[in-house]
Amino acid sequence: MKRTAYAAFLLLGVIWGSNFIFVKWAVSSITPGQIVLWRVIFGFLPVFGYALATRALRLAHLRYSHHFLAMALLATAIYYLAFAQGTALLLSSVAGMLSGAIPLFTFACAWLLLREEPLSRRSALGVALGFLGVLLIARPWSGADQVNLDGALYMAAGSLSVGCSFVYARKFISPLQLPAAALTTYQMGFATLALLLVTEFEGMAAVFSDTRAWIGLVFGLGLLGTGLAYIIYYFIVAKLGAVAASSVTYIPPLVAMAIGVLGVGERLDGRDLLAMALILAGVAILQRARPRRPQAAPE
Repeated sequence: MKRTAYAAFLLLGVIWGSNFIFVKWAVSSITPGQIVLWRVIFGFLPVFGYALATRALRLAHLRYSHHFLAMALLATAIYYLAFAQGTALLLSSVAGMLSGAIPLFTFACAWLLLREEPLSRRSALGVALGFLGVLLIARPWSGADQVNLDGALYMAAGSLSVGCSFVYARKFISPLQLPAAALTTYQMGFATLALLLVTEFEGMAAVFSDTRAWIGLVFGLGLLGTGLAYIIYYFIVAKLGAVAASSVTYIPPLVAMAIGVLGVGERLDGRDLLAMALILAGVAILQRARPRRPQAAPE
């Protein structure tokens, strides 16, 4: 069974790493907000089906709707919107590399808001290296054509949002001891409702005039990159543990870079590669420095 879990681990990394090129294809036809709405709608379907099949949903759970709404905003709507906006302004490979900084923002949020994460010399070094890599990619001091500072800031905002969501989950969601399939369904469902209220519908169907764009959006971002990805992630948590599952964050930046450079001909220089190495090294040091506490699946 562990072989299956490790195969799922690699598959999840590839799925998440390919999301950025799918956004780039779709943004030529529709807005980032419309991309996110389609993504969440199609991502909700397999998650909802899985929750029904496992009988994880209960009417009594709705008394926690305020928590589900908070997670829907932090971990889905705002997170996806910021990443879609950032990816639209950046090379897909650069956006993918910046996404590797999510664990850094998560640690920073936990340390600032929970005061449960010890700031040791090793963890401080990891955070410093990681954010140095982010700064090196963004290069705010230069006017490099291939790096859009606004795009980098959007990616940072998305990472901060999902980082805050992990803190919120640890403090308010994990104690509820609800099934992961149910939590994911409520989160995606509430996110869909929120996005329907704020998204402009005009022109949304334009993506279906581009075969590559709509296939990437529906299957790559929605059904696989959002819906199936959640199911795979919780399978990995169940078989390998949450700490091992969190290591999947190393794979998407590498996959995004490979797709961008080898697949669509994006050009990176040595500074970009050094920056990615710093981010991944920072995350590795940070994870080794953190205490090995049991983690609930919803986190």
